[in-house]
Amino acid sequence: MRLLSLGKIVATLALAAALSACLDATVDVALTSPGAARVSIVETMGADFYAMLDTEAGKDEGDGAEYCLHGRLRLDGDGSAICTQVEEGAFETLAATRRDPGLAFTPAGPNRVRISLPLALLREEIGAGEATDSEGRETIAALFAGRTLTIRFSGKSIVATNMDPADDGKSAQRVLPFLDLINGTGDLPKTLYAVVEAP
Repeated sequence: MRLLSLGKIVATLALAAALSACLDATVDVALTSPGAARVSIVETMGADFYAMLDTEAGKDEGDGAEYCLHGRLRLDGDGSAICTQVEEGAFETLAATRRDPGLAFTPAGPNRVRISLPLALLREEIGAGEATDSEGRETIAALFAGRTLTIRFSGKSIVATNMDPADDGKSAQRVLPFLDLINGTGDLPKTLYAVVEAP
């Protein structure tokens, strides 16, 4: 996965007041067969922060080159930015493309796969330890208060999970407050998982 890192955020805001509506994100992992999946990442950034990030990158008009390197950028009328990244293929291909060790696919019986994501590795992915000084921590706290990262696993049906299953039984998700994830606080499991039956 390629989520925007906290180090980039703090560097961009080094001389700025904290801005509201910074960033929400969703990681959606859909099992498409016993050996393949589609991984979608959607990051939504508030207008003020996106404008500052874009200016920091030296752009006259927002083309998302620095923010959405590996995805499709959409700018809304209010100036907010939505970056959508989609990767699809065999598990081995996804592992090579993502270039991170976090998301794992493990056979769990006939036509079943255990999808898992260790939260410690997710914290490393977003650079949770990069803002160590008091000013950086205060900036992060102000920016991410009330902001969330949603992790969702889906397929034909959910067999077992430590996440919140949907009413239709086809998906399970966990909404993670960004500050709990960044600070390692809150009632979070070490690993999110779901045993999913493939379509």
